Amino acid sequence: MTNLDRVAREIRNVGLYDLILQDVQRLLGSPRPRVEAIRELLESHPEILRDYKQTNVEYNLSNIHLAEIPLDGVESECRQEARRFNELLSTLKSIEKYTLDFAHSSTLVIIFSVEFFVLFSVQYFIVLLNLKAYQWYIYGLFALSIAAAWWYARREQRKYARENARFERLYGEAIALLGELEKRGCVRKEDLWIHESDEHV
Repeated sequence: MTNLDRVAREIRNVGLYDLILQDVQRLLGSPRPRVEAIRELLESHPEILRDYKQTNVEYNLSNIHLAEIPLDGVESECRQEARRFNELLSTLKSIEKYTLDFAHSSTLVIIFSVEFFVLFSVQYFIVLLNLKAYQWYIYGLFALSIAAAWWYARREQRKYARENARFERLYGEAIALLGELEKRGCVRKEDLWIHESDEHV
């Protein structure tokens, strides 16, 4: 569901992907590679496409470059399957963030940030407010916050794994359903491609 022509154009022209473009330039040996050359490189070097997709997920951009099937233009015998495809597409877009490795997720960054703030507060209470008599209680609270953060991180890690597996299952179902709709002449995949994003600044 990712349009490789669009990926190649965006890598070449959108500043968000400059680090990926540098890898492409190095691999192709050209400071200004053609879109067609980038497109070919995407097929021979899947890590370039993986980096593109990871960048998008980190910036809350979708790697699903297909629009929903307009139900008005679909024959009645295909409408139920088209509606199911649209539901799958919507669900996939909503859980796409879970395709990111948990170790690189914003959730983990937030957990570490909160713990850093708690540590700073602990030091503030003990040193600046001269609460040395209560320091073991304060350190105990800090230890409890670490345990809570660890428990929350483990829970979120399991959620990422579960939702990632669900994404893969629904993705396969959506691809199969779209293939079936195409085979029956209900819709053309070419008509559903979103060729450019309006989310890039």
